Amino acid sequence: MTSMVDTRPGSVIFISHGGGPLPLLGDPGHAALVDNLQAIAGQVGRPSAIVVFSAHWESAKCTITGGATPSLIYDYFGFPNEAYQIQYPAPGEPALAGRIYEMLTSRGMEAEVDKLRGFDHGMFVPLKIMFPKADIPCVQISLFDSLSPSRHIQLGRVLAGLREDNILVIGSGFSFHNLKAFFSPPSDAMAVGNTSFENWLVETCTSTALDEVERESRLVHWQEAPAARLCHPREEHLLPLHVCYGLAQAPARKAFSFEIMGMQASAYAW
Repeated sequence: MTSMVDTRPGSVIFISHGGGPLPLLGDPGHAALVDNLQAIAGQVGRPSAIVVFSAHWESAKCTITGGATPSLIYDYFGFPNEAYQIQYPAPGEPALAGRIYEMLTSRGMEAEVDKLRGFDHGMFVPLKIMFPKADIPCVQISLFDSLSPSRHIQLGRVLAGLREDNILVIGSGFSFHNLKAFFSPPSDAMAVGNTSFENWLVETCTSTALDEVERESRLVHWQEAPAARLCHPREEHLLPLHVCYGLAQAPARKAFSFEIMGMQASAYAW
């Protein structure tokens, strides 16, 4: 069952973005995801800019898109031709990219602005659903290729000042990301593991019984959660959530859940 997200400009949201371009191709296994993203967008209002941390971009240092008219990166394979004709001509925001660079480097975090890189599908697929007019300036920021949970929380913490402005920050990942499970026969072990990890994640992100020291510790040591490595053989799709938590440093105000291709997934709003 879905919990509606009562959010506002300046919010921080972690979303599960689904499988490649499938949410835009009418895939029935992504219908609930599309409904949820549209519902969130309907309550966000119009931000002055959108900043996205996508699971599909990793670099040694924090890298920020700085171009005025970024292209799209079709970083998926084996889909129909229409998947490679998708357009999302959202403008970049070089001034915001420069500000983010200053925020990071002033706190001793190594960073760079990349004026040539485009937007990957972890950004343009959900945003085409949420803001189809593509008229809101966007900036994308990479994850660290070290995949360190604590470092990503710190990244969010350094950028917490973005919440003071009318900027929507989105962590675009997936709360469940075992690709083999999506294309394998259903199993009780996978279903139990999926549910167990989702329950742990909802509790970790939303429970007011946890203080922030406990919440951060759970996220840093996420591999100790039930079925953690079953649900995330590699953690890049979970780490955008760590960035979101670093920005918020508080329990999520809302969580909602839905099914994607037979698996349970979740999203969070602060």
